[in-house]
Amino acid sequence: MNDLKVQSEITITEKASKEIKRIMQENKISADFGLRVGVKGGGCSGLTYSLGFDSATREGDSVIETDGVKLIIDGKSLFYLSGTELDFSDGLNGKGFVFDNPNATKTCGCGESFGV
Repeated sequence: MNDLKVQSEITITEKASKEIKRIMQENKISADFGLRVGVKGGGCSGLTYSLGFDSATREGDSVIETDGVKLIIDGKSLFYLSGTELDFSDGLNGKGFVFDNPNATKTCGCGESFGV
């Protein structure tokens, strides 16, 4: 497969990287897997983020490797996620991954969906 290596389209914070590694270790997920980051239709603002571990890349996927974590993003999602920072929050407002997406023109109150 023709994997496109992208270096700066999506960034990941150290805190998010540590959490991804912790989840992989806790669930005995092989280092061959990457975190597939995507966008799909739905949610109250039109688009929602999706995360899941995947062992394979597909044609058109971009692969970003940072701090020992591999992110896999399909071409359509990359269009909406370009410039996004993936972070992890464990504060008073809840625990989970947070997307700081400069392309989002509107977001829902829970931060799980957005519109462009």
